[in-house]
This record gives sequence, structure tokens and C-alpha cells, in this order.
Amino acid sequence: MQCHYLSSIRSCLALAGLLLLSLPAPAGADTQIFPVPSVSTSRNDGNDAGLIAPILIADPDGELKYLMAPMLIQNSIVGTRGVFNLFKYDPGGRQMRFIASLTERIERKVLFDYVDPAFGNGQYSLNFGGTFFKNATSRFFGLGQATTQAAESNYTAREARAYWRLGLYANEVTQISVGQRVRQVQLQRGAIDLPFSVEQFPTVDGIQGESIIVGHRASFYYDTRDSLVTPTDGVAITAYAELNQNVKNGDHPVYSRYELEVKKLFPSESKRAILVVRADLQATLGSQVPFFEQSSLGGQNNLRGFGLDRYIDKHLIAFSIEERIHILRTKLAGVTADFEVAPFLDTGQVFNSFKDVSFQDYRMTPGLGFRAIVRPNVVGRVDYGYSREGGAVFAGLDFPY
Repeated sequence: MQCHYLSSIRSCLALAGLLLLSLPAPAGADTQIFPVPSVSTSRNDGNDAGLIAPILIADPDGELKYLMAPMLIQNSIVGTRGVFNLFKYDPGGRQMRFIASLTERIERKVLFDYVDPAFGNGQYSLNFGGTFFKNATSRFFGLGQATTQAAESNYTAREARAYWRLGLYANEVTQISVGQRVRQVQLQRGAIDLPFSVEQFPTVDGIQGESIIVGHRASFYYDTRDSLVTPTDGVAITAYAELNQNVKNGDHPVYSRYELEVKKLFPSESKRAILVVRADLQATLGSQVPFFEQSSLGGQNNLRGFGLDRYIDKHLIAFSIEERIHILRTKLAGVTADFEVAPFLDTGQVFNSFKDVSFQDYRMTPGLGFRAIVRPNVVGRVDYGYSREGGAVFAGLDFPY
């Protein structure tokens, strides 16, 4: 069985090379390949060690056009993993993202995402995509802020998702959008030597059987930031209301979700230091809401000292603050790259009712991040957050907020 998977991984990497040769390189483009080691550790996902070979194609003006990143990683839990990442950048902020991943044990992933913030001669914003994945290291501790580490359980999240969103610009900084999503979820036995979540929490909504969620969302965006991906100044306000139905549940329960998020950047005069503040409020109303559809804290974007989805409940309040400090600018593979350090503090709590909110229940995770930025399109980051459960390390290709 292992030989079969390793052969498939080698085939994926060979396909990555063929795709590189078939891509239309801009006239006079500069292509750079620089293999680098990849080492990481995560509270939920175990230890990774391997090699990543970023391939950057820039146009004659030094603007990044393509970023490809074949990876071969050895993970301490699920074994050898082969990954191919492809990002395509076009004028006007258009981006296409494709990721394919195959792992020796259980895990699979295919993702496609397309974003055009200036669709229809700049009148609209368009986003659509889909993904299928199996995550064998998912954890569930039960619902609520008072859950303990002793209740930790494991499952494989087998999911398929599809979505679209179309936005209309009211003016240069204000957008109203509508969209839909479909999410199919089934819990299977995981790869960790922990109790199986389905057996440990059999009465929690969404644990048993298959769920198919159909959601309809209306959103409001107010955004004065100077860049969607690598901002240095401005404010962004996002609010949405969403109506959902679990069509696989015999009762066909309908529930609604709401969110208000505010992000503000305070740059120094030179922009070598940028203070970033975020506040997030989420609410879920209705009955028989699957646990994976409720609000959660923990992971790479909030409460970074805990593993993904460490705390889950119907509602959420979260605050984050970080100082992004510029330390170096240099030429890297033919493009200009900036490097930052970012000390941060995340705090928040989840709860079942707003009357349950208490200052004593907030969790706090201080930490430090390291960022590599190729403006205006690319951010690579590694964040370490400390918590009373030991802390966590996360890597990603975007800012946390």
C-alpha cells in the first residue's frame, strides 16, 4: 500500500513539472526556482519535515505572474504527502488558486478558487470555487468554553464544498454581495490514537451520518485599505446574514448565522511599523445546528495558541492585536520581498447564550509571527502562539486578518 501512494505522489510531482512547461510565460519573463527545506509543527497536525521548491515567474517589470510550489513532506501522523500549489496573478487583482494533495494515510485535498475584484469593467466582484478534502487529524472536545483537554477526541472530516459570490460596488469602498454555498460533511474514523468523536459525543448535532448544508448569504463590505492582500493602511468592515438548511436531516431544520468583523490598520509615518486591530462578533440562531457550522476559536486566524476549532459554540466574541514590524527588504528570486516580525495577542470566548458572556471566560494567547511579503500579491507567514495547553505553530499564505 505504501508503494502505491509513493508512486502516486511522484506522479503528482511529475505533473507539476509538466504544468510548469505548459504555462504561457510572459515575454521576457524571469523564472526562478529555489528549493528550501520545510519544517513545521502543529498542535493538531503533528510534525512536518520535507522540501518545497517555489517556482516564481515574474514579468519584465518584476511583477509576479505565477507562483508554483511542489512539496514533498513527511508527516509524523499521516506519513508522506505530495502537494502541488499553483497561484496565478493578473492585473486588476484577479487571482486563481489550485492545490492538489495526496497523503500516504487517509488525507486527500483538491481545491480551486477564482477571484476577480474588478469583474464587469470594475462594477462587480466575482468569487467562485470548490474543494474536496479528508482531514484525518480533526479534533473535537465538545461544545462550550468549559471543555477540557481530557475530553479530546479525533475524527476524519470528509468534506466537499462549492460556492459562488457576486458583489456590486455601491462606490469605490462599499460593496453589497449575494452568494450561495453547499457543504457536504461526513465524519469518519481518524488517524490519531484518541477516542473516536462519533462514539464519544453521539448526541451532538452533526456527529452522526451525513450532513448537506445549503446556505444563502447577503454581505456588506466597507473597505478603505490600500490593498486586498498586503494592506498597510485603512479599515475593513464586513457584515453578513446567512440562512441555512441541512437537507439531509429529516426535520430539515433552518438556522441563521450572522457576523460583524472590523479590522483597522494604524501605520507609522514610514510604514515600517503597522499596528493592526481586529474585533469579531458571530451569532448562530436556530436548533439542530451541526457543531461544525457553529462559531469556533483556535487555529491560524484566531486564538493562535490553540489547535484548530479548540472551542466551539453558537456565538463568539474575539479580539486580536498585532504589530507588524518591517526588518528587511531584499531581492528574492527576481522579485522584491519584505520581511516582518509581528508580536501579537489574541483573545476571545464562545458561548451558547449572550447572557453567559463573562470576562473570566476569555482565553488569551500571546505570540510572535514571521512574515515574508511579495507585494501586492503574496504573503507567507509562520505564527507561534502560546497557551496554557502548550501553544501552537501555524504556517499560511496570507495574513491572519
